[in-house]
Amino acid sequence: MKEELLAVILNKLREEDIESRERPYTIAIDGRCASGKTTLAERLAAHLSCSVIHMDHFFLQPGQRTRERLNEPGGNIDRERFREEVIRPLRAGEDFSYRIFDCRTMDFGGSVSVRQAPVVIVEGAYSCHPEFLEYWNLTVFLSVDRKEQFRRIEKRNGKRRVEEFMERWIPLEEKYFTTFCVESKCDITKTPQKR
Repeated sequence: MKEELLAVILNKLREEDIESRERPYTIAIDGRCASGKTTLAERLAAHLSCSVIHMDHFFLQPGQRTRERLNEPGGNIDRERFREEVIRPLRAGEDFSYRIFDCRTMDFGGSVSVRQAPVVIVEGAYSCHPEFLEYWNLTVFLSVDRKEQFRRIEKRNGKRRVEEFMERWIPLEEKYFTTFCVESKCDITKTPQKR
């Protein structure tokens, strides 16, 4: 299925004639944690001249983590900073850099430079938030079977973190997906095969 999805997206880009565009062709890859968003972005980047932006770099800073904000569907992402540091210069056709927020240190830990390229990929949960949808040329939603999701989280983050994802992060994502009907609004969706 991964190869099929990659082929579908690459074919779509060929149809769009991205090289002749004035502005970059923008792709947002949203979906459930451990569904393969980062992997898909990396695979696309290996085939394309593109920049990749990670939504994980835009989690809320400590002062923003109020009860009200965390109760908003999609509220645990710094949408304001994303608009200012990514969308504004992207729409202006400028090279830019954005700051990386590190959840482990709860502080900024460097920056990422983004060059204008024929394609810009924004990958990560909350990338298809309604506030951003108008800026994307193509939206992709990835899902994963719950058992496989937990297996991948354990492999990636360690056994101790699975419970944190189950109790905290997955419910926040699911609230966002349900409230905004994210999957149904995406152009391409990949869901697990029924067994």
